[in-house]
Amino acid sequence: MSWPLKYIHAMCEQLEDDSDPATMQLLGCGAERLESLRTIARQLVAEGGTSSQWSCEGLKALIDLSYERMSHVSGQSCWHRLFTDACILHSLAGLEPSSAPMAIDYLDRAVIIAGAVGEGRLDLIQSLIPKIQSEYLSFSASECQLTPNSDPSNCPTSEPVNLSLSTALHTILCLDDPPSFVTFQTRYFCQPFILRNYARNWPAINEHPWSSAEYLRAVAGPARIVPVEVGEDYRTDDWSQRLISWDKFLSSLRLKGQIPVDQKDVLYLAQHNLFTQFPKLKEDIIVPDYVYACLSATPDYPDYQPPTNDEQLVLNGWLGPQGTISPAHTDPYYNIFVQVVGRKSVWLAPPTLSKYMYSYAGQQSKNPAANTTNPLMSNTSQVDVFSDGNGDREQHPEFWTEVVPQAICATLASGDLLFVPPGWWHAMRAEETSFSVSMWF
Repeated sequence: MSWPLKYIHAMCEQLEDDSDPATMQLLGCGAERLESLRTIARQLVAEGGTSSQWSCEGLKALIDLSYERMSHVSGQSCWHRLFTDACILHSLAGLEPSSAPMAIDYLDRAVIIAGAVGEGRLDLIQSLIPKIQSEYLSFSASECQLTPNSDPSNCPTSEPVNLSLSTALHTILCLDDPPSFVTFQTRYFCQPFILRNYARNWPAINEHPWSSAEYLRAVAGPARIVPVEVGEDYRTDDWSQRLISWDKFLSSLRLKGQIPVDQKDVLYLAQHNLFTQFPKLKEDIIVPDYVYACLSATPDYPDYQPPTNDEQLVLNGWLGPQGTISPAHTDPYYNIFVQVVGRKSVWLAPPTLSKYMYSYAGQQSKNPAANTTNPLMSNTSQVDVFSDGNGDREQHPEFWTEVVPQAICATLASGDLLFVPPGWWHAMRAEETSFSVSMWF
């Protein structure tokens, strides 16, 4: 029995077990849909794992249906489960070298779109992708041969950059030394601050440089896809989202070891859990102990609640070219933001000034680059805080009289850490190709 067939057979047995919690969850999609998935799985086993037109069309129909229901029915994870299982079966059915890239595509979609819902499903997908890459695409998962700067003492340290913005009259506090865990909990948790060169020893800056196109391709392997935003600013009418190949996306960036390919559109990978897709990248960062401080709500943001996942921690990657902007918006969590590659300018203002920020009406279109707890544009400002202000003062007068005198700004360089309490307005602009990590807690 081939290894793809073994996986199909194991999934078929689980689907046939009505007492299995995962199978019971699928009943939320209706007995008819569960039976359709079971029938296709049985057929694949009977055919030795080969893919017939009937089974492919059946799985595609279940994928399309569950995607539609995910988009319109909130709070029902059964559709995410159905999407995930149908994608896994589709990837394994009739697997051969010519179909391997599409198989990996389906597995990535299960992670990106559905979150690989279901006990053991994410682990299964993370084991299947390198196996398919190795056996069908002749890709070795061994580390690429780089010439790393393994001695952090040889790395250039970041120097404070004097950022001047007409929309902020003050600079963000820079601490000379990282505060102790207790000092952070008791003294600094209510105010933003920067720790220059905090992440200087991270592998992502040294032996596994995220500034290297070669390394970023090798850590993912071939045929991977990622979600990107198309456009510099999600507030504009021409902004959109799409899934594209990781290789094509990297080719659009000015990274070490390559000349960027000209792109008609600005592509930005924003607020994506890249570490779930590419687990090796998580080995390249060192999560600060501060995220486990179990902080309470701040006086300025009494509604704070930590993320609801098991770790109460959300890690996201942000990768894009010079000029990409995250407009001024709020998030409901504490945020430790680390600049890994390039420079990024930051603008901040406290929650107490929210009524002067000219946020969008609550029912405007979704804001995907900010939090998913409150995904409407009501947490996004109409003010362009990186403009020179000409022509804007009459349109947003209270922003200039009330916010600007209290706003703060700075430019982050590679290795710098920024701490932002919940509810603070923040905007960011990449000054060059930029790779950042945010940690919500």
